[in-house]
Amino acid sequence: MTAHSATATRARTGGPQGDGPKILEHVLGWTLVVVVAMLVTQLGLL
Repeated sequence: MTAHSATATRARTGGPQGDGPKILEHVLGWTLVVVVAMLVTQLGLL
């Protein structure tokens, strides 16, 4: 068994995937930042 065939037969364990929708992650991340900033200013914490 070669090293390549050994790694090809491994099952995925649910870790981060390399082919996810990057733009969706960025949009959701920035939306979270804006929501937290709005919450902080509305509560007068800044």
